[in-house]
Amino acid sequence: MIRLIASDIDGTLLHGQETQISPPIFQEICRLREKGILFCPASGRQYSSLRRLFAPVADQLIYLCENGAVVYGSGNPGPVLGKTPMPQARALALCSDILSQPRCEVLISGADTSYLCPKCEDIVDHMRYFVGNNVSILSAPEQIPEEILKVSAYCRDGAWEMEPLLSPRWGHEFQCAVAGEKWLDFTLADKGTGLLQLCRALAVAPEEVAAFGDNYNDLPMLRLAGRAYIMDSAAPALRRQFSLHCPSVVEVLRTL
Repeated sequence: MIRLIASDIDGTLLHGQETQISPPIFQEICRLREKGILFCPASGRQYSSLRRLFAPVADQLIYLCENGAVVYGSGNPGPVLGKTPMPQARALALCSDILSQPRCEVLISGADTSYLCPKCEDIVDHMRYFVGNNVSILSAPEQIPEEILKVSAYCRDGAWEMEPLLSPRWGHEFQCAVAGEKWLDFTLADKGTGLLQLCRALAVAPEEVAAFGDNYNDLPMLRLAGRAYIMDSAAPALRRQFSLHCPSVVEVLRTL
């Protein structure tokens, strides 16, 4: 029996340049909630961004944010059910390493704010207006006023170009995952960590979870869930790891 649905956003519910969730998803979320099945956006995005994205049903959801580094219960605002900060000194050293790469920007995630030290203003506009995050500008990473939950490299030449350089340096300390075409994420947690915290807080067994994803940062969540769906658009190496494939999340939700 499925009691919780966890779904990635970018590449799973949203594709290409899409910025809005389709109304049938909201309809299915409401229908499933009436049956006692909860829905959880599971994303590298921040809490406020996800609430705006799911505005028609925002108070009904639980949230796995920042690739599992912080999870929230339902409500407005919902309670923090789990948080996994990075060691501050090492996270700041990682930020400096990313900034030293000529074609990279750094994004530092607090609980509900994205901190940028922009080399070019386009990254600010992208995070504010396309992703929809709360954004604060810093002169240097050391100015961050809160715990660091996630550090991300925005790689202008593509995440796979930077992964062989940054991952060997930092992969022994942090989870490193390609989170999109240009994003390389570093956390102490991952989506599996966040999902497990939610399961414990909600008294839901992992076997009672259905999860949807399309990228490498979704793997820990998909491996933990009792029923894991990989999107048809995912890389062949990912599709081979899971027996359940789907072209559309809403099509699967309608069968539950």
